[in-house]
Amino acid sequence: MASLPSVAVNGNLKLDQEFRKHPTSFLPSERSTNVSYQKSHTVTTLNGSSEPKSLDFREALSMIREGENVESTYYVPVLQQCIDKNSASEAKIVHAHIIKTGTHQDLFVSTFLVNVYAKCGNMENARKVFDNLPKRNVISWTSLMTGYVHSSQPEVAIHVFQEMLEAGAYPTNYTLGIVLNACSSLQSVNLGKQLHAYSIKYQIDFDTSIGNSLCSLYSKCGSLESAVKAFKKIEEKNVISWTATISACGDNGEAVRGLKFFTEMLSEGVEPNEYTLTSVLSLCCLMLSLDVGTQVHSLSIKLGYELNLPIRNSIMYLYLKCGLINEARELFNGMGAISLVTWNAMIAGQAQIMDLAEDDLSAYQSGTEALNIFLKLNRSGLKPDLFTFSSILTICSGLVALQQGEQIHAQTIKSGFLSDRVVGTALVNMYNKCGSIEKASKAFVEMSTRTLISWTTMIAGFAQHGKTQQALQLFEDMRIAGVRPNQVTFVSVLSACSQAGMVNEALGFFEMMKKDYRIKPVLDHFACLIDMYGVEVMGNFELGFYAAEKLLELKPKDTETYVFLLNMYLSAGRWKDVSKVRKMMKEEKLGKLRDWSWISIKDKVFSFKPNDKSHPYSADTHKFVESLIDQVKSLGYESLESLEVIDEDEEQTLSYTAYHSERLAIAFGLLNTPNAAPIRVVKCLIMCRDCHNFVKFLSTLTGREIVIRDSKRLHKFVNGTCSCGDFGGHL
Repeated sequence: MASLPSVAVNGNLKLDQEFRKHPTSFLPSERSTNVSYQKSHTVTTLNGSSEPKSLDFREALSMIREGENVESTYYVPVLQQCIDKNSASEAKIVHAHIIKTGTHQDLFVSTFLVNVYAKCGNMENARKVFDNLPKRNVISWTSLMTGYVHSSQPEVAIHVFQEMLEAGAYPTNYTLGIVLNACSSLQSVNLGKQLHAYSIKYQIDFDTSIGNSLCSLYSKCGSLESAVKAFKKIEEKNVISWTATISACGDNGEAVRGLKFFTEMLSEGVEPNEYTLTSVLSLCCLMLSLDVGTQVHSLSIKLGYELNLPIRNSIMYLYLKCGLINEARELFNGMGAISLVTWNAMIAGQAQIMDLAEDDLSAYQSGTEALNIFLKLNRSGLKPDLFTFSSILTICSGLVALQQGEQIHAQTIKSGFLSDRVVGTALVNMYNKCGSIEKASKAFVEMSTRTLISWTTMIAGFAQHGKTQQALQLFEDMRIAGVRPNQVTFVSVLSACSQAGMVNEALGFFEMMKKDYRIKPVLDHFACLIDMYGVEVMGNFELGFYAAEKLLELKPKDTETYVFLLNMYLSAGRWKDVSKVRKMMKEEKLGKLRDWSWISIKDKVFSFKPNDKSHPYSADTHKFVESLIDQVKSLGYESLESLEVIDEDEEQTLSYTAYHSERLAIAFGLLNTPNAAPIRVVKCLIMCRDCHNFVKFLSTLTGREIVIRDSKRLHKFVNGTCSCGDFGGHL
């Protein structure tokens, strides 16, 4: 990234005399500029009288178009109205007249014109006017830099700053604040530190503008302590100073600290603005602190922000994250004109509820609601943006809603948002989670640029679908491309090795993670290794016992692991160990292990529990399951016994697996979908070995593609084979 020229770095700028004469000069606001200008000039109106006067904007433009003479002093208020209307086109009309009358030689008017074009976002014209200025001062330099920063061209703003220094001009505090904002946009902490050191040298780091900008810079670069130090150095803290610090705490994961600053701000008598309140509500969302959030809501009403849209959106999002769906919906329905931000907040909130749901049924209901909201958004006339698409594709992933996901894919193509990296990654993830690895791979290949998350998502997809070699090759491609893997990447790599029983390779990657990338192993890494040992032994019970026991050390409250261990002891006939584990489960006071599956057919969800006779279609479904079992037995299927936890009395009991929830869901799907339609089921627990074998045979019998996503991985059964490489058949 660009750095300051040597004169600045070495501290040889010619600031010692001039800068100390005016150590706190700022770029004046438009209002003060106009007032000072009008005070120092006598305006001669068209009727010959001499008095300050501002023409009506339309009247002035009409006069200009008619070619009548206008005093130069009329240009400033007319140009100010161009800023107010954000009208670069009308500014061009005024500019043409300025040139025609020769007023472009007036430094004040021409400098103000640079500011007008910059404020209206027309940086090409702003630069042209700047380049033709008869003389440049700090205001013209700063106006140009400000325009580039606001037009998302921070690197150009820094280049202009370097030009300014090389031209021998002296920056004001406001100028330095603007350049620091450019550094924030670029996350250029090194250049920011040079400017910080410069402000300390000339004893202006106490300045509000500089302190606010430093706080924002250090926050965006992940240095919260430096941001707080910059804040505390400010002598005259304003609401922007406090808001920047509160936001910095939230951005760096210290929500409680941010709330403490907010409390301190109120005690200092500083009144929060809408940005402060939305920042504090964001902290409440991070902490899921409904009590504080409702207090902030009350304060916002007291301060007159009851109808403020960003605040209402933030409150609605807090309600959603805290599970208060009805309250959030009431706020949503009470909004007259709903902005796209509000629609996005509602959809993203439903996605959050899906993640926090206690069971898959609640998650499905939230996801379905999100799809309905998205449908209403499309009907409202507003166009979804990249945030909408990334959220709704995530929803489709959770619902295994391939058909809806494909429709949204088509919509992203038409809208032009498919090229966005976030949307592209969400699309890859959706196809992965819905069992379509081919389409996921195609979407990944078509991405113009890829992030670490993009690479990791695709590696995880290959691993989940049992395509170990593709996963490992993509990992190497990622490293060759210069992308540094993180914890999640290595979980996917180890998972790929685990499913293929590649012990040596997995251990090699494990060591690479620790030594080459200095990544500390976490629970998921160890779980992958333990799973791998279970597959490698292919029925070696002693090593399987060891793996399960080690997993219990990592996850002592995991009911599924206990049942997994119990089934192995049961299969080995080790009854003393069965009693021992049962005792451990009682001592740990573990919750019930609820087996539950659901299938979506024609936008309706049908849920099933083991041996569930309360379902309206239970009789036909159970009868069909029995028929299917008889048919697959002729293909070589043999049923196994396993251990279940029954909800009613919370005891473990030996049973057959004929009516496990996924079997009922699959049978129902076969009865109620077209012959060639794939079956997609979501199961809240890991598939047992018997059900895994049963579905393998069933896919051969029916010729159907059957996709089951359990709590651990995705299984895609086609013609008697599973995408997991029969990993599930060993559990």
